[in-house]
Amino acid sequence: MEPSTQHTLSARPAGASPGRVVVIGGGIAGLAAAHRLLASGATVTVLEGSDRVGGKLHAGEIEGAPIDLGAESMLARRPEGSDLAGAVGLGGRLQPPRATTSSVWTRGALRPMPKGHVMGVPGDPAALAGLLSQEGLDRISGERALPPAEVGEDVAIGAYVAERFGREVVDRLVEPLLGGVYAGDAYRISMRAAVPGLYAAARRHGSLLDAVRSLQAAPSAPATGGPAPSGGPVFNGVDGGIGRLPGAVADAVRAAGGEVRTKAPVLGLSRATDSWHVRTDQEVLTADAIVLATPAWSSSALLADVAPKASAELAEVEYASMALITMAFRRADVAALPQDSSGFLVPPVDGRTIKAATFSSRKWGWVDDAAPGLFVLRTSVGRYGEQEQVQREDADLVRASLSDLGDAVGISARPVATRVTRWIGGLPQYPVGHLARVARIREAVAALPGLRVCGAAYDGVGIPATIASATRAADEIAGSGAR
Repeated sequence: MEPSTQHTLSARPAGASPGRVVVIGGGIAGLAAAHRLLASGATVTVLEGSDRVGGKLHAGEIEGAPIDLGAESMLARRPEGSDLAGAVGLGGRLQPPRATTSSVWTRGALRPMPKGHVMGVPGDPAALAGLLSQEGLDRISGERALPPAEVGEDVAIGAYVAERFGREVVDRLVEPLLGGVYAGDAYRISMRAAVPGLYAAARRHGSLLDAVRSLQAAPSAPATGGPAPSGGPVFNGVDGGIGRLPGAVADAVRAAGGEVRTKAPVLGLSRATDSWHVRTDQEVLTADAIVLATPAWSSSALLADVAPKASAELAEVEYASMALITMAFRRADVAALPQDSSGFLVPPVDGRTIKAATFSSRKWGWVDDAAPGLFVLRTSVGRYGEQEQVQREDADLVRASLSDLGDAVGISARPVATRVTRWIGGLPQYPVGHLARVARIREAVAALPGLRVCGAAYDGVGIPATIASATRAADEIAGSGAR
């Protein structure tokens, strides 16, 4: 459809604010960028193609209980998410999980998740008894006797850990943890991009065991499996679901004079001498600057004409799909579930359909309080390369989940309600070389005045990392640290 109107957002006087900025994409990255830009004096319009804001942060309900249909928590050790929540009035609603103990379902039993690991990479072999075979434990204990490791510029975390500790620790511990974060393959995922603290420590130490222990001994101790050094929570949610955060940010953007439009897909971008033209299905908007906060494939399409090198690099970013199966049971029917447990992870090597189960009514107080007679849990399905799993019918995904739950924790009852949520192409993959690709994308984009990119495809898939990428983009548009 050809644009029906021309809407000019005016030009920026020299030395003034960033002027008129169009943010394309209304997920948490785009909204965070808009919120930041407004604070710098910009006039901001957010364009979101779907009928809601938030992207993979999506609040919903089941049988009257508030739930998250997408991401459900954010790392508390990084400040970006908590700071944004506080800035939009949700600081007092941040809540840590009530239950934090989790397990790994492997070798036919639920086995406690060991403490003191770095994204599944252990620092104490003794903590893995029962999870690994004796041969696997001996391999870790003897790692220091191996020749010092050369990490190089980048390495797949699975390949590196398997070389030092053996494949068993990767298959039984690293894979399920990374699968929960990236829905990816540990033998492809970049250690430098996904676990930068471990990458840096591995470069300093010839022994992986020494590298992990150095992180555990550090004051900040990032990304370990134990409690936060300050005694505070490792993760936080938001009362009612973290899916409420995007709506609160959107409200704050509007209250500050910004505009947030849904059902406003962007069909094309073009660059004039001193301005940008953004074509939607209704109009053309003219602005001083653009922030692209869309998935890599969408950004690639929009940049094909104006930034072909960036477009080509973005087209190479791969994504994994996943499905979340949320179920509500009568509480009496699941009374035998493990007490004080937030759920369990499932290694792909065990050949099960589900990759994780979260006991939402135990993990989140607001779920438990809203439906005291029900027990809500959710399973997740789908890893990189398993598109066919996500494409199964809803009823089939529910049956497969119930079968695995029956084997794992003895659930035999039928749920009183179910919801299946699919995230097709929901999680960008971070293979070896990802950070180099991101640097090339940013270099190509920065060559064009008033254009930046942000989102989960760049610096991390977690909420704080995504917000950080949005802050960087907004600050560069505003001229703070612009290259």
